[in-house]
This record gives sequence, structure tokens and C-alpha cells, in this order.
Amino acid sequence: MTTFTWQGRKPGGEASRGEIEAENAGAAAAVLQANGTIVVSLTEKPAATASAHVSLWPSLGNAPIKDEDVLIFSRQMHTLQRAGVPILRALSSLQASAAKPSLGAMLADLRANLEQGHELGTAMKRHTDAFNGFYIAMVRVGEMSGRLTEVFDRLAKHIEFELDVRSRIKQALRYPTMVLVAIAIAMLVINLFVIPTFATVFAQFKAELPPVTRLLMAISKFTVDAWPLLLAGGVGTWWGLRAWLATAPGRLMWDGFKLKLPIAGPIVLKGTLSRFARSFAIASRSGVPISRAMSVVAQTVDNAYIAQRIEQMREGVERGESVSRCAAAAGIFTPVVLQMIAVGEETGDLDSLMIEVADMYERETDYAIKGLAASIEPLLLTVIGAMVLVLALGIFLPLWNLGGAAQGRGGG
Repeated sequence: MTTFTWQGRKPGGEASRGEIEAENAGAAAAVLQANGTIVVSLTEKPAATASAHVSLWPSLGNAPIKDEDVLIFSRQMHTLQRAGVPILRALSSLQASAAKPSLGAMLADLRANLEQGHELGTAMKRHTDAFNGFYIAMVRVGEMSGRLTEVFDRLAKHIEFELDVRSRIKQALRYPTMVLVAIAIAMLVINLFVIPTFATVFAQFKAELPPVTRLLMAISKFTVDAWPLLLAGGVGTWWGLRAWLATAPGRLMWDGFKLKLPIAGPIVLKGTLSRFARSFAIASRSGVPISRAMSVVAQTVDNAYIAQRIEQMREGVERGESVSRCAAAAGIFTPVVLQMIAVGEETGDLDSLMIEVADMYERETDYAIKGLAASIEPLLLTVIGAMVLVLALGIFLPLWNLGGAAQGRGGG
């Protein structure tokens, strides 16, 4: 998309000017003429000037804008648009009632850009921390098709579903996370304080210790002696992994690995595919071409591996292949879903069938999330049991042997 600066006149003769984004000058002129503007001049804005206009709204408030804020904004815009309130007046009302300074500053910036002649989707591109690519693309579609009210309603439902899935996953993982943290703290305390104390007792008796006890004592001694090195290594490894995951190859490999995890992998896959199917259906119902819809949706699935497969589907569709064949080649859909996609393509009702696919994956994801804690509990019990067994064999067994030997000598 290219940014053009234009000057023109309204039907009443009033002079107007502004900026507009379009594929080319002809498309920009067509949009302006469709809005009733008589174009006097139309010039392309230099790329450097366009990119130098950076929003400073994040610095105006301490609290960042979250997905919950975008959800409320979408619902409010849907309600105001349905009531016939103009966009500028709606943004002004929301700005006056904004609870966060950062949100109010963002709404003020959106309103200022609209007053300068920009489109709402173009203004939202300045705030990518709040609006992702899918949101902006859907708003642009709503503006072009005149269905912005409906688009805001669909976006609100989409964000609400995303937040609900995240909340349920966090709730299911809360107990296992607490148990794992408790285990890690217990292991640290045992290695730093408990085992060294027993090592002093064993050294006084000068008795031969079992291999498990000697292993535990060696690990404890290494932990006590080298804890600064271990801490530095742990921090360095953490930052190294973060830097690696920030790269495209690292993110791709990690996202592919997550899908292969024994318990969490199927949940991640189903949740991601549900997000893809619903986003694709929303874009398709709003009039976005299939190839363009796939390109936009690929940026919002939050999984580089799945996004790569969706891009491969888009390339196949652009070559003239059917959606069902491209979906089968992607290797991420089940046979049932592939059959539903094929039926939807044949009947010309692909968006409705994708909604069915999204609903099916949502039900499976919900069922899997509900059983997530129950699936992890046996694994946690196994880990805790193994820890207790090792500690019993490594620490308490030598104590029992030493106690028995002491009693034998006392009896003799």
C-alpha cells in the first residue's frame, strides 16, 4: 500500500485535503471520487516521510493497552455505530470516558487522524501494540464494504473467544505450575542445606556409603560450591533462549516443537486451528478474497509453524489449486476437517463450513483443557514419588544402617 497526499473540493465547493492509502494513484482517485470528492491534486508521499511519523502515545500512560481494552472498545464502537453515531463523535465520547491515559491518548490520535482525512484502518496502523494485523485488515474491509458496524461486532466476539481460551488454559495450568515451583524450591533447599548436614554426620562415622548417597552428596557439593556459576549459567541460558526465540528460525522451530509435546501439543494445535478457521470465516464473510484472507490470518494464529503452512496454502490457491487440496498438502488438518472444507468449497459456502470447523475445534479444545489437570496429575505424582524414593535410598537408608550398626556394637 502506498500513501498519497491529496487536495480536492467537496460537492459544495469546500476545499479539503488529506492522505489516503491505496495500491496506486488510480485506486486512490477512485476511492476519493466515490466519496464525492473532486480531486484537484494527488501526489505520492515519500516513504521516509511516511515512516518518520511515529506515534508517541505509549509514553503518555504507564498502563499499556491490553486485549481486554480492545474488546471493550470494539463493543462500544459496535453499539455506537449501530445507533447511528458518527465515528468522530463516537471516538470523542470514548476518549472522554477512557479510564487509562494511554487509551485516551490513542483514541485522541485516532480522532485527529480521521479529522486529517485518514481512514480508520490507516490510523490504527500507528498503534500496532493495540491492534494486530487481522484487526486492522478487518476494519479496512468494513470501511470499504460499508459494514463497519458488523465488523466491530465480529471482532469483539473473536477477541472474547481468544481471552476465554487463554483464561481457561491459565486456570488449568495454575495447580501444576505451583507444584513444579514447590518441587524446585524443595530440591534447592535439600541440596543446599539438608544433604550437607547429613554429609557431615556420615563423615564422622567413616562408613562406606551406597552409590545413590555418594551421587546425592556429589551433586549437593557441586551445587554449594558452584552456585554463582550455576546462577549465571541459568540467567545466560534464559536470555540466550529469549534471543534465539526472537529470531525467525528459532520461533519456527519452537512453535513446531510445541505441537509435538505429549499433553500440551494437541491442545495448542486445536486451539491454533480453531483461531485460524474462525478468523478465516470472519474475513471471508466480510468480502476479503481467499488468498488475501489467508495471508492476513497467517499473521494472527500466534504460531510460526502453522503460519508457514497457511502461507503454503495461500501460494497454492494463487496457483489455481483448490482450497481442499492445499489444506491436505499442509498436513495440519484431520480427515474430517478436510472433508468439511471440500464440501464447503463445492457448495460455495466455505465460510459457514469454516465456522463449523472452528466450533468443532473449540469443543475439542475445551474438552482437552478440562482434562489437562487430570492428565498432568499422574505425571506430577510420578515425579514426586521418584524424588521421595531417591531421597529415602540416598539419605535415610544409610542412617538406618548406621543406627543398626551402632545398636549391634552396643549389644556386643
